[in-house]
Amino acid sequence: MSRQQDCDTERYKRADRYKGKQQAVKMVMTVLFMTILLGVGSPVGNDAVSAQSSAFHMNAADEEQGRRTVAVVIDDFGNGMDGTKEMLKLPIQITAAIMPFMPTTKQDAEEAHRLGHDVIVHMPMEPNKGLKKWLGPGALTTDLSDEEVRKRVEDAINDVPYAIGMNNHMGSKVTSDERMMRIVLGVCKERGLFFLDSRTSYKTVVPKIAAELQVPIVSNDVFLDDVYTVQHISKQIRVLQKYLESHISCITIGHVGPPGKKTASVLQQSIPVMQTNVQFVKLTALIRGGSMNDPLVLPNS
Repeated sequence: MSRQQDCDTERYKRADRYKGKQQAVKMVMTVLFMTILLGVGSPVGNDAVSAQSSAFHMNAADEEQGRRTVAVVIDDFGNGMDGTKEMLKLPIQITAAIMPFMPTTKQDAEEAHRLGHDVIVHMPMEPNKGLKKWLGPGALTTDLSDEEVRKRVEDAINDVPYAIGMNNHMGSKVTSDERMMRIVLGVCKERGLFFLDSRTSYKTVVPKIAAELQVPIVSNDVFLDDVYTVQHISKQIRVLQKYLESHISCITIGHVGPPGKKTASVLQQSIPVMQTNVQFVKLTALIRGGSMNDPLVLPNS
């Protein structure tokens, strides 16, 4: 092809693009004109047009900025642990995972609910490693009968006011056991609770059993504080941000207790910075379409 033919071809392309843009502009103007006409003289119509316009601009802005959603879950409420007040006062809505049968179980659940946070049962479950005494009262272990497992799950739900879901405390052994999880998820379905798989084992059977029983589930993506230092927690915030580069949402789990105040402090500092392109939501906002992603294991769980 000659240089002149190249130039001619480019001119035709530019002309086609210009014509296409003109047609697109005309179409948009026509739609806007008709919308305004339909809304004239009707307060409801004008409000609807305004709401639609605002929603359009918000969605467009979110898409342009690559806006993502993050659900922060904080485990181990219920025992008056360090960081409890700080976590509940974070400038976002969180999901409070509260252990049953503990000294401040009801107090923490009522306060979290009053502040607008989601409340879920933080169900103690047997790990592959570790001592049973770490689990607390009412724990699920694989040596229990079906009847006892069911009773303990029901009692735990009854003990945590305002609970709308459940997740596992430790539990790498139980969440890998089909018999156990079929009972746990069966009770969740009966009681209308969703289940958050904390993913303390890559062998988890939660997605499989939940699909069979049609129980809504979501899954943890990033642990914030499996190491109790500000440096590590800050690094995990960066892991979370990196994860959001290739995912539209992220569920992250932190804890009250030994790392509680440190985790709360890092979150307090990180949240305003992240809010420029991240929307923090309660866990319930991510239930639809929740799925397993890459394997994730919490050490010594």
